[in-house]
Amino acid sequence: MVVGVIADEPTQPYPPAAGSEIATLLGSLERQRATFAWKCGGLDPAGLRASVAASSLTLGGLVKHLAFLEDFKFSTMLHGRDLVAPWNSVDWEADVDWPWHSAADDSPDYLYALWHDAVVRSRVAVADAMTSGDLGQRVVYAHDAPERPSLRRVLADMIEEYARHVGHADLIREAVDGLVSEDPPAATYPYPPLDG
Repeated sequence: MVVGVIADEPTQPYPPAAGSEIATLLGSLERQRATFAWKCGGLDPAGLRASVAASSLTLGGLVKHLAFLEDFKFSTMLHGRDLVAPWNSVDWEADVDWPWHSAADDSPDYLYALWHDAVVRSRVAVADAMTSGDLGQRVVYAHDAPERPSLRRVLADMIEEYARHVGHADLIREAVDGLVSEDPPAATYPYPPLDG
């Protein structure tokens, strides 16, 4: 499977200079997603399995981890929906780090498609939530949190999650093939194709 530009692309690849709160949050998230896609895209299996120094962190593990979080945060937490495959067949109590290490057994096409599809589902889930509420609405499922967070908080958490992992991806990708820079080339916005 060849993964191209993500379906249902955002119209704004960055946060607006002076927009609404939802446009600012979603624009920030989309910018992080685009940068992440650029830093992790176009690699062969060896590139996705590479690590730096003493860390076991890989770009493939990052892709699979963020695919899981997209589904968990925006489908399961926000709407209370059951996890979809492959997440619904994982014994999470026995292996909480499954996305990180199982990615080594996955092809680039599979990993890129997994993340791509999770992002598309997340966009739809957030749009659905915004038709019936606002950023203050509470998620349906809060796992082990003492209080159910708002959609605003979930979006802020995902922006933070991506920002942290884009930093990891910067270091790993530079070690793999020397790719450096802060933002993807403008011609690739809103998303560069992950398959290069």
